[in-house]
Amino acid sequence: MVAKGSIVRVDYDAWADGELFDTTSEAAAKKAGMHREGMIYGPVPLVAGVGRVVAGFDKALLAAKVGERASVEFGPEEGFGERDPAKIQTFKPSEFEKRDVHPHVGMRVRMEDRAGTVVTVTPGRVRVDFNPPMAGKKVKYEFTITEEVAAPEEKAKAIVEAIYGMGRSAGFLLNARGTELEATLPDGCKYDGRWHATKFLIVSDLRQFGGFTKIRFVEEYLPPEAVTQETTTRAAEPGAPVPKSATPSGMPPAKPGHEGHKH
Repeated sequence: MVAKGSIVRVDYDAWADGELFDTTSEAAAKKAGMHREGMIYGPVPLVAGVGRVVAGFDKALLAAKVGERASVEFGPEEGFGERDPAKIQTFKPSEFEKRDVHPHVGMRVRMEDRAGTVVTVTPGRVRVDFNPPMAGKKVKYEFTITEEVAAPEEKAKAIVEAIYGMGRSAGFLLNARGTELEATLPDGCKYDGRWHATKFLIVSDLRQFGGFTKIRFVEEYLPPEAVTQETTTRAAEPGAPVPKSATPSGMPPAKPGHEGHKH
């Protein structure tokens, strides 16, 4: 069994009232007609026992053995909660029209900074359910903890993937030395708002669950001399526009009305 706060990788299939709603298996996703192009399938990293998943699944993780297939079922109280009728609201069609949105039953929409599902559409009104899609349903998970992550750099990698996303995390260069971690960021992070929004959550988990006390993020930029001779020559021609790659820092120029890159 794994201890509370352990970093693990988990394969799972999840059903709500008998309908598959989440899976780490690409084959299962295709069979259920829920496959998403670009989605990375396979064991997902998470911290066990600290509320990162629904309570029923979280408890089952702590009771499971690494490498053994397990199954757990639980009701809404340990899943996604009971359905609340007060969270079903009615909107005028004009509210969607001004957003150039054409609602239909089952469509996921965002209204008033909340995500919901369209449940009815009539000429005079559109009803949106802001309950979680799995609220009020009995949930079942079949899962395998494929690994309890132990190596410092692997812990750091798993934490970054869990918060920032498995696809976005490709390209991180991680170097752990005792309780110190140096992470060289991939180019995509430099201009990604999601990275800046999640960076401090990652730092918190690296300290609490990764055991790191000193964390350093490194950004690297190509020096001007690294720009190809061809690009430099074109940029030097009278009247020729300066390409993004030829700007002094290697960054695209700031848009009008916006400040340049900040750390």
